Amino acid sequence: MKWSRAVHHLDELAHACADMAELPVTIFPLRVVQLWAYSDVLTSHDDLDCLRVVLALDVPVDDVAWLCPPQGAEHWSNATRLSKNPIVAMWRSTRAPLWNHHIRRPLLIWDESEGILVGALAALQDGTAETLRLPGPTPGELQARLEAELATSHRALESAAANYEQRRYSPGKLGPVADALWRASAGYLDVLGASGSRPGRTEA
Repeated sequence: MKWSRAVHHLDELAHACADMAELPVTIFPLRVVQLWAYSDVLTSHDDLDCLRVVLALDVPVDDVAWLCPPQGAEHWSNATRLSKNPIVAMWRSTRAPLWNHHIRRPLLIWDESEGILVGALAALQDGTAETLRLPGPTPGELQARLEAELATSHRALESAAANYEQRRYSPGKLGPVADALWRASAGYLDVLGASGSRPGRTEA
Protein backbone atom coordinates (compact mmCIF):
# COMPACT_ATOMS: atom_id res chain seq x y z
CA MET A 1 0.00 0.00 0.00
CA LYS A 2 1.29 3.44 -0.91
CA TRP A 3 2.02 5.73 2.04
CA SER A 4 -0.36 8.36 0.67
CA ARG A 5 -3.10 5.75 0.53
CA ALA A 6 -2.45 4.82 4.16
CA VAL A 7 -2.84 8.46 5.19
CA HIS A 8 -6.08 8.58 3.19
CA HIS A 9 -7.36 5.54 5.11
CA LEU A 10 -6.34 7.24 8.36
CA ASP A 11 -8.29 10.38 7.48
CA GLU A 12 -11.33 8.30 6.52
CA LEU A 13 -11.15 6.35 9.78
CA ALA A 14 -10.96 9.60 11.78
CA HIS A 15 -14.17 10.79 10.13
CA ALA A 16 -15.75 7.38 10.76
CA CYS A 17 -14.83 7.64 14.45
CA ALA A 18 -16.44 11.08 14.60
CA ASP A 19 -19.59 9.79 12.90
CA MET A 20 -19.84 6.76 15.18
CA ALA A 21 -19.53 8.96 18.27
CA GLU A 22 -22.75 10.71 17.25
CA LEU A 23 -24.80 7.51 17.03
CA PRO A 24 -26.97 6.31 19.95
CA VAL A 25 -25.28 4.02 22.44
CA THR A 26 -28.25 1.68 22.08
CA ILE A 27 -27.13 0.95 18.51
CA PHE A 28 -23.37 0.91 19.05
CA PRO A 29 -22.62 0.39 22.76
CA LEU A 30 -18.88 0.16 22.04
CA ARG A 31 -17.66 3.76 22.28
CA VAL A 32 -14.29 4.62 20.77
CA VAL A 33 -13.02 7.86 22.32
CA GLN A 34 -9.62 8.27 20.62
CA LEU A 35 -7.85 7.27 17.42
CA TRP A 36 -4.05 7.14 17.31
CA ALA A 37 -1.64 6.26 14.52
CA TYR A 38 1.68 4.54 15.13
CA SER A 39 4.48 2.56 13.49
CA ASP A 40 5.67 2.89 9.88
CA VAL A 41 3.16 5.50 8.70
CA LEU A 42 4.82 7.96 11.11
CA THR A 43 8.44 7.19 10.34
CA SER A 44 8.70 6.66 6.59
CA HIS A 45 6.98 7.41 3.28
CA ASP A 46 7.78 3.94 1.97
CA ASP A 47 5.05 1.49 0.95
CA LEU A 48 3.29 -0.22 3.87
CA ASP A 49 1.90 -3.69 4.43
CA CYS A 50 -0.84 -2.13 6.55
CA LEU A 51 -1.81 0.96 8.50
CA ARG A 52 -1.47 0.47 12.26
CA VAL A 53 -3.77 2.37 14.61
CA VAL A 54 -4.91 2.39 18.21
CA LEU A 55 -8.61 2.59 19.06
CA ALA A 56 -8.96 3.78 22.65
CA LEU A 57 -11.95 3.10 24.89
CA ASP A 58 -12.89 4.45 28.32
CA VAL A 59 -13.19 0.98 29.84
CA PRO A 60 -11.29 -1.02 32.48
CA VAL A 61 -7.94 -2.30 31.24
CA ASP A 62 -9.08 -5.88 31.76
CA ASP A 63 -11.73 -5.37 29.08
CA VAL A 64 -9.04 -4.84 26.43
CA ALA A 65 -6.09 -7.00 27.42
CA TRP A 66 -3.28 -7.06 24.86
CA LEU A 67 -4.41 -8.57 21.51
CA CYS A 68 -7.93 -9.13 22.89
CA PRO A 69 -10.61 -7.11 21.06
CA PRO A 70 -13.53 -6.04 23.27
CA GLN A 71 -17.09 -7.20 22.89
CA GLY A 72 -18.66 -5.35 19.97
CA ALA A 73 -15.37 -4.81 18.13
CA GLU A 74 -16.44 -6.79 15.08
CA HIS A 75 -19.72 -4.89 14.81
CA TRP A 76 -17.89 -1.55 15.10
CA SER A 77 -15.25 -2.60 12.57
CA ASN A 78 -17.86 -3.64 10.03
CA ALA A 79 -19.86 -0.44 10.48
CA THR A 80 -16.81 1.76 9.88
CA ARG A 81 -15.41 -0.45 7.09
CA LEU A 82 -12.29 -0.89 9.18
CA SER A 83 -12.47 -4.62 8.49
CA LYS A 84 -12.53 -3.99 4.72
CA ASN A 85 -9.32 -1.95 4.61
CA PRO A 86 -5.63 -2.85 5.19
CA ILE A 87 -5.72 -1.52 8.75
CA VAL A 88 -4.57 -3.30 11.90
CA ALA A 89 -6.23 -1.87 15.00
CA MET A 90 -5.11 -2.35 18.58
CA TRP A 91 -7.83 -1.83 21.18
CA ARG A 92 -6.62 -0.05 24.31
CA SER A 93 -8.00 1.51 27.48
CA THR A 94 -7.58 5.21 28.28
CA ARG A 95 -7.32 4.24 31.95
CA ALA A 96 -3.70 3.16 31.48
CA PRO A 97 -0.89 4.27 29.16
CA LEU A 98 -1.72 3.45 25.53
CA TRP A 99 1.88 2.75 24.59
CA ASN A 100 3.79 -0.45 25.27
CA HIS A 101 6.59 -2.50 23.69
CA HIS A 102 4.71 -2.57 20.37
CA ILE A 103 2.96 0.81 20.31
CA ARG A 104 5.77 3.35 20.36
CA ARG A 105 5.28 7.12 20.34
CA PRO A 106 1.79 7.19 18.77
CA LEU A 107 0.21 10.28 17.23
CA LEU A 108 -3.28 11.38 18.28
CA ILE A 109 -5.54 11.79 15.23
CA TRP A 110 -9.04 12.07 16.68
CA ASP A 111 -10.44 12.64 20.15
CA GLU A 112 -14.08 12.50 21.20
CA SER A 113 -13.92 15.90 22.91
CA GLU A 114 -11.56 17.68 20.47
CA GLY A 115 -12.71 16.14 17.20
CA ILE A 116 -10.38 15.44 14.28
CA LEU A 117 -6.95 16.92 14.87
CA VAL A 118 -6.52 18.53 11.47
CA GLY A 119 -3.14 19.90 12.51
CA ALA A 120 -1.83 16.43 13.27
CA LEU A 121 -2.97 15.10 9.89
CA ALA A 122 -1.44 18.10 8.12
CA ALA A 123 1.82 17.65 10.03
CA LEU A 124 1.87 13.98 9.06
CA GLN A 125 1.43 14.93 5.42
CA ASP A 126 4.20 17.54 5.68
CA GLY A 127 6.60 15.28 7.56
CA THR A 128 6.57 17.51 10.64
CA ALA A 129 4.56 15.35 13.06
CA GLU A 130 7.56 14.24 15.11
CA THR A 131 7.03 16.82 17.86
CA LEU A 132 3.32 15.98 18.14
CA ARG A 133 3.91 12.32 18.97
CA LEU A 134 3.94 11.05 22.54
CA PRO A 135 7.43 11.03 24.06
CA GLY A 136 9.19 7.70 24.35
CA PRO A 137 9.34 6.02 27.77
CA THR A 138 12.44 5.69 29.90
CA PRO A 139 13.74 2.14 30.45
CA GLY A 140 12.17 2.17 33.91
CA GLU A 141 8.82 3.35 32.59
CA LEU A 142 8.84 0.68 29.89
CA GLN A 143 9.62 -2.06 32.40
CA ALA A 144 6.82 -0.89 34.70
CA ARG A 145 4.40 -0.79 31.76
CA LEU A 146 5.37 -4.32 30.73
CA GLU A 147 4.87 -5.60 34.27
CA ALA A 148 1.39 -4.07 34.42
CA GLU A 149 0.61 -5.33 30.91
CA LEU A 150 1.75 -8.83 31.83
CA ALA A 151 -0.49 -8.90 34.90
CA THR A 152 -3.48 -7.82 32.80
CA SER A 153 -2.71 -10.41 30.13
CA HIS A 154 -2.35 -13.14 32.74
CA ARG A 155 -5.78 -12.34 34.16
CA ALA A 156 -7.24 -12.39 30.64
CA LEU A 157 -5.65 -15.77 29.95
CA GLU A 158 -6.99 -17.25 33.20
CA SER A 159 -10.47 -15.93 32.43
CA ALA A 160 -10.45 -17.19 28.84
CA ALA A 161 -9.17 -20.62 29.91
CA ALA A 162 -11.86 -20.92 32.58
CA ASN A 163 -14.55 -19.89 30.09
CA TYR A 164 -13.31 -22.45 27.58
CA GLU A 165 -13.30 -25.19 30.21
CA GLN A 166 -16.86 -24.31 31.18
CA ARG A 167 -18.15 -24.17 27.61
CA ARG A 168 -16.20 -26.92 25.84
CA TYR A 169 -18.84 -29.62 26.37
CA SER A 170 -21.87 -27.32 26.38
CA PRO A 171 -24.28 -26.84 23.47
CA GLY A 172 -23.49 -24.05 21.04
CA LYS A 173 -20.55 -22.98 18.94
CA LEU A 174 -17.17 -23.31 20.61
CA GLY A 175 -15.31 -21.33 17.93
CA PRO A 176 -15.69 -17.84 19.48
CA VAL A 177 -14.66 -19.17 22.90
CA ALA A 178 -11.62 -20.90 21.42
CA ASP A 179 -10.71 -17.76 19.49
CA ALA A 180 -10.84 -15.71 22.68
CA LEU A 181 -8.55 -18.22 24.40
CA TRP A 182 -6.13 -18.12 21.47
CA ARG A 183 -6.01 -14.30 21.52
CA ALA A 184 -5.47 -14.18 25.27
CA SER A 185 -2.69 -16.77 24.95
CA ALA A 186 -1.03 -14.87 22.11
CA GLY A 187 -1.22 -11.59 24.02
CA TYR A 188 0.22 -13.08 27.19
CA LEU A 189 3.10 -14.80 25.39
CA ASP A 190 3.91 -11.64 23.43
CA VAL A 191 4.15 -9.50 26.56
CA LEU A 192 5.99 -12.27 28.41
CA GLY A 193 8.63 -12.36 25.69
CA ALA A 194 8.97 -8.57 25.60
CA SER A 195 9.37 -8.38 29.38
CA GLY A 196 12.20 -10.92 29.39
CA SER A 197 10.27 -13.17 31.75
CA ARG A 198 9.93 -16.15 29.42
CA PRO A 199 10.67 -19.39 31.31
CA GLY A 200 14.08 -20.81 30.52
CA ARG A 201 15.44 -17.52 29.23
CA THR A 202 18.95 -16.73 30.42
CA GLU A 203 21.15 -13.71 30.02
CA ALA A 204 23.86 -13.99 27.38
